[in-house]
Amino acid sequence: MNFLAHIYLSGDNDLMKIGNFIADGIHGKNFDAFPMEIQKGIILHRAIDTFTDAHPIFRQSTKRLHANYHHYSGIIVDIFYDHFLAKNWENYSDEPLENYTERFYQSLRDNYHFLTEKTQKMVPYLIAQNWLLSYQTIEGIENVLVKMDNRMKRNSNMRFSVAELRTFYSDFETEFTTFFEEIKTHSKQKIETL
Repeated sequence: MNFLAHIYLSGDNDLMKIGNFIADGIHGKNFDAFPMEIQKGIILHRAIDTFTDAHPIFRQSTKRLHANYHHYSGIIVDIFYDHFLAKNWENYSDEPLENYTERFYQSLRDNYHFLTEKTQKMVPYLIAQNWLLSYQTIEGIENVLVKMDNRMKRNSNMRFSVAELRTFYSDFETEFTTFFEEIKTHSKQKIETL
């Protein structure tokens, strides 16, 4: 799961969303200085990633890409799945995606002091280029993949994976739709135990 899914799966708690959003930059158990709700978001993020990486449907999606993108396949599928969440947003929320993303951007501004340094550097681009809303289109996904490709030390060629997205679009969408129902249930259960 990529940014949009992680935020969505955090429920309505803004600080849990922040924790879930910054979690990739937090290593080990070195997060007890954060407020408890942010800590819960970090823990939730890790639970989502563990569930996702081991799930047979997610693995089926990654296998379709593995020959060309190797260990980047999971990252690519995370982004593809965010596309299907954004594209079909009305199936998951009564709030328009434009409003939802703007509320999250405002929460990032309001809680900027809690963000990691790396996240603080990324946030102005995230907001200015409206990454979360751009996930709705294939062109937006392609733009994200190009940017990620440019940041990689080794040439990942992720930018070219949009060809597979177009070719296997309905397969990826069907897999996402089935998988997302399961990850929603898993996330809700995890939140109840935090």
